[in-house]
Amino acid sequence: MIIEQPSAKLLWITPNAEQMIELSGRTCYKSEDKITPDSAIKFVKKIRSLQHHSVLEHAAASFKFVCDRGVTHELVRHRLASYSQESTRYCNYGKRKFGGQIRVIEPPFKLDKSQEEWEFVCERIEEAYLRLLKWGESPQMARSVLPNCLKTEIVMTCNFREWLHVFALRSSENKRAHPQIQEIIDMARHILIEKCPGVFNGL
Repeated sequence: MIIEQPSAKLLWITPNAEQMIELSGRTCYKSEDKITPDSAIKFVKKIRSLQHHSVLEHAAASFKFVCDRGVTHELVRHRLASYSQESTRYCNYGKRKFGGQIRVIEPPFKLDKSQEEWEFVCERIEEAYLRLLKWGESPQMARSVLPNCLKTEIVMTCNFREWLHVFALRSSENKRAHPQIQEIIDMARHILIEKCPGVFNGL
């Protein structure tokens, strides 16, 4: 059993995203003549302040998240997004390419004894999963014993309007969000703040 760390990696973002948003938005007002090399951020901030969020849909970003499957159950509740996730039906973790073992994400337990209990259970689960595969069960059958904390990879693509919605509900700005989803969503949020401050700064 391998314990992995959660992560967020930007895979793709609309090129010149804020310029694209400005061009799209200025089409509404026929004010394209006001576009300058440095006018996009100011325009995008104004669009946000006026809550004309539909214009933000002209830009999008894709992230690959490494997290546990419990977190992805919450993530995929966001309807206006596209997802591609590591499949436990087809991935056989008993194979050499996976090191013949499962990978898990450790929850942020408060107590050492909780972590010890978790590790003990995960090791027994791994043993049972590998035993089922050895007996000839398919990965899609053997997966029934795998835990919520199983490491998974998921690619998520949203337009910028939906990313704002995801950040509002799932980042550390919302203390009700699950701690583990806050962790990966904060990573994505900080990346997009750096890439497109006019859209995402101030979150």
